[in-house]
Amino acid sequence: MFRIITVIVFACLQARGQQPPHIIFIVADDLGWNDVGWHNSNILTPNLDSLAKNGVILNQSYVQPVCTPSRVSFMTGYYPYRVGRQNHVLHPLIPTGVSLQLSFLPEKLREVGYSTHLIGKWHLGYCNLSYTPTRRGFDTFFGFYNGALDYFSYTRSSKQRGPNAKWNEADIDVGFDLRNNTKLAQEYNGVYSTTLFASLAKDLLSSHSPDEPLYLFLSFQSVHSPLQVPKAFEDRYSNIKDEKRRKYSGMVTAMDNAVGVVVDALKANGFWDNCLIVFTTDNGGQTSAGGNNWPLRGGKGTLWEGGTRAVAFVYGSILKKSGYINDKLFHAVDWFPTLLTVAGAQPVSGIDGIDQWTVLSENDTGVRNEIIYNIYDLDVPKAAIRIGDYKLIQGFPGKPTDWIAPADNSDAKSIYCAIKENSTEGLEQIYRLYNLKNDPTEHYNLAQNLPKVVHRLKRRLDKLKTRAIPADDPPSDEKGEPKFWKGSFSHGWCKAK
Repeated sequence: MFRIITVIVFACLQARGQQPPHIIFIVADDLGWNDVGWHNSNILTPNLDSLAKNGVILNQSYVQPVCTPSRVSFMTGYYPYRVGRQNHVLHPLIPTGVSLQLSFLPEKLREVGYSTHLIGKWHLGYCNLSYTPTRRGFDTFFGFYNGALDYFSYTRSSKQRGPNAKWNEADIDVGFDLRNNTKLAQEYNGVYSTTLFASLAKDLLSSHSPDEPLYLFLSFQSVHSPLQVPKAFEDRYSNIKDEKRRKYSGMVTAMDNAVGVVVDALKANGFWDNCLIVFTTDNGGQTSAGGNNWPLRGGKGTLWEGGTRAVAFVYGSILKKSGYINDKLFHAVDWFPTLLTVAGAQPVSGIDGIDQWTVLSENDTGVRNEIIYNIYDLDVPKAAIRIGDYKLIQGFPGKPTDWIAPADNSDAKSIYCAIKENSTEGLEQIYRLYNLKNDPTEHYNLAQNLPKVVHRLKRRLDKLKTRAIPADDPPSDEKGEPKFWKGSFSHGWCKAK
């Protein structure tokens, strides 16, 4: 029956003279607002700049504060608080994943005839085989299950460590994490991951027929810590004295170069004239590891704009209008229904995402007026919501709370603001209200001046909290330690649910 439905969908598209477009979804990891050429001329991203400026720049596109929750949104169309994945990233020894009751985007695309492929980072669970990419809709997978790996050795510690942590390869808690589908791919040890992923994408495109619709989820490790980059790219920023910023900037340019390789492969193999390229970060830049979100406030892991407002664009000849900046509200959950429309698939009911294809492709009237930054499941309330121009933050937004200027010899000066965590010193500390149209950098807390607006947004937030699913955050389980799995991070040590 499934095969019959697929054939019917293709027949209908072909009868209308329409070939389903190829979809190339590119995700950068921890890329800051100020870390692309169209926001900061000191950053060298010519390939991304060209795609963004000749496509549609999404100026009000939002993601979650950290990695796993954003990827949940991309894949399911649900806000993470609706599916129990709102609090944290999935660390290596956490015995869970994303509920098997949820359909992932590649599953839906495969139903309408797409060939689906993931190259790069997963970070949505691996402790049971059912949680892994080839069981969640991808025909092929080449990448790693976790995050924060060494860019050359594809190893990391099983323990939670800071963004600038280093480890000894001989440590017993260090494991290897690079796979070709489900098999370890140790022969690539020593190859820089950004270069490897571009090469793998090139090989895929050269071996795939452009007559068969393709969905490629190209999930770069770049530019997440550890800060590692081939010297040739770092040397392009020899004027930057700050080592972290210099290496990070080189990593951005290395990723841009990889995007250029993919663009050339799309052109050389007949995909270019019928493809849609999506580019987005998964959260704001990690300011303690070279990233920068200037002039936005805060960074990765925070509810400030610097942690959640994403650099993003779409490019493709299928866009009816291009070469402009789109200022309509967009959220990571919207990619799921929007790309289903692009592919000619049936919509999925009950999700949080909104189909925004005409908003992106034609600059049509905006359809989203509300953004849920997150609703955490913690002992102390912590959440944020935007309705129209107003943003309400409940509780402590996270650190950094500052406006951090880039360490790249620019004239910008950082502004530091000390905020007490979990403070209850009056309304302005429990709730923070900003008018993002007039104050996109969140300098002026209006909570005391506009109590009625605070009440209106709080009432909406309280209503949404009744729909929240308790966070699925079990304690670490040592059964996943690499020492029990021949020195690798492997599936087979938890029950799927």
